[in-house]
Amino acid sequence: MAASETVEAQGHLIDSGVLSGIMDKIIEVRGSYEILNFDIGRTNDDSSRIKIRVTAPDAQALADLLQQLTTFGCHAVKEKDAVVKPAEKDRCVPDDFYSTTNHRTHVRVGGTWVEVERQRMDAVVVVANGRAQCRKLRDVKGGESVVCGHRGIRVMPEFRERDRLGFAFMSNDVSSERRVEGSVARIADMMREVRKSGGRIAVVAGPVVVHTGGVEHFGEIIRLGFVDVVLAGNALAVHDVEFALSGTSLGIDLQAGAPVEQGHRNHMAAINTVNRAGGIREAVETGVLKAGVMYECVKHGVQFVLAGSIRDDGPLPDTIMDLVDAQEQYAAALANVTLVLMLSSMLHSIGVGNMLPSWVRVVCVDINPAVVTKLSDRGSSQTVGVVTDVGLFLHRLAEALRG
Repeated sequence: MAASETVEAQGHLIDSGVLSGIMDKIIEVRGSYEILNFDIGRTNDDSSRIKIRVTAPDAQALADLLQQLTTFGCHAVKEKDAVVKPAEKDRCVPDDFYSTTNHRTHVRVGGTWVEVERQRMDAVVVVANGRAQCRKLRDVKGGESVVCGHRGIRVMPEFRERDRLGFAFMSNDVSSERRVEGSVARIADMMREVRKSGGRIAVVAGPVVVHTGGVEHFGEIIRLGFVDVVLAGNALAVHDVEFALSGTSLGIDLQAGAPVEQGHRNHMAAINTVNRAGGIREAVETGVLKAGVMYECVKHGVQFVLAGSIRDDGPLPDTIMDLVDAQEQYAAALANVTLVLMLSSMLHSIGVGNMLPSWVRVVCVDINPAVVTKLSDRGSSQTVGVVTDVGLFLHRLAEALRG
C-alpha cells in the first residue's frame, strides 16, 4: 500500500536550486508530492518555507525517500526524537545508521534539538549526555548510541549568497576563459575579510607550487600574515627544500628551465640534508635551510602538517606515514578554519574537502578544471574554482595582498 508523510523545508529554496532537487528526487524514486503550503517570502532576503505531502509506493520506499530528502533540508512536520541504537562492537554500527553530510545538522534528543558537533561528511552521529557528535566509523566504540534512520534529524543546507564579495559569479561553473586578475582580486578581498574578522586560513598545497615558480610568492603571502596552516604531502616539502638548497625542482633549473648535470639526485640530497639536521624545523634553526615555503612557515609560526604516501622518497622526518594519524592531524589543524585555499593537489584537496563542513569557503586553483569538478561531485559544493597556472596565480595574489 502507498505510504505518505508530510515534510517541510525552509531557506532560499528557489534560487539555491534546493526546491527543484527535492521534487526531482521524489519523481526519481517514482513517488509523488502535493504542495500543501508554500510561502515564497516577500523580499530577496526572506527565506521560503514549503510544506509537502510525500507519497511512495510502500512504507519502505517512503522511509528510503525521506532519508534522501533529509539531505535537502526536509524534515517531518510531526517532531519525534531521533532513533538511536547501540553500536554492536567497535567500528561496527547498525545497518540503518544515518550517514552525515557536510551541512549543519541537528538531532532531536529528549525533546530538544541539539546541534551536531564536528560536522563533516561520511560519518555517523553518536549521542551521549545530551550532546551529539560526528564520529568516523573507525572511532565508534561498542555500545555507543548511534543515530539511525531519518527521524528526528534536521539538515540545513548552506545556501549560496547571491554575491559574496563580488565572488558569486565564479560559483556556477569552472572555466579557463575568465581573467585571472578578476578572480584574484576577489579572493584577496575575501582573505582580507577573513583576517579582519579573526578567522583562520588554511592552504592545501602540492609540489606544483615549486615546479611553477610559486615559492617566493607563497612565501610572501605567509610573511604578510594570510596563512595560518599549510597542509601538504612529502613532495611539497622535499622539492621546496631542494629548490632552496640547489635552485632546482626535480633536477630542473627553474631559472633556465633546463635540467642540470646530475640534477636527478638533488631531491635525495635535500632529504639527506634535512635528515642530518633532524627535521625541517631543526634545519631552519641551525641555518641549514634559509629560504622557501617551509622556512617561512617555521619563521612565522605557521603550522604545517605533511601527510605521506606510498610513493614518497625519504620520507622527511616531519612526514606522517601513519595514514590514520595523518588524517587526524589534518582534521585537528582544520578546526575553526574559515577559508581553505587549495593549490594544485587533487588527492590532498579532496581529502581535506571531505573533512570540511559546508559553511567553510573553499577556493581550488588548478590548471586542470576536472579537479574542481571532482571536489564538487564528492559533496564539497561550496568550492569555487580558478583554472590557471598556480605559479601565476600566487604571483598575482601576492601582488593583490601586498597592495
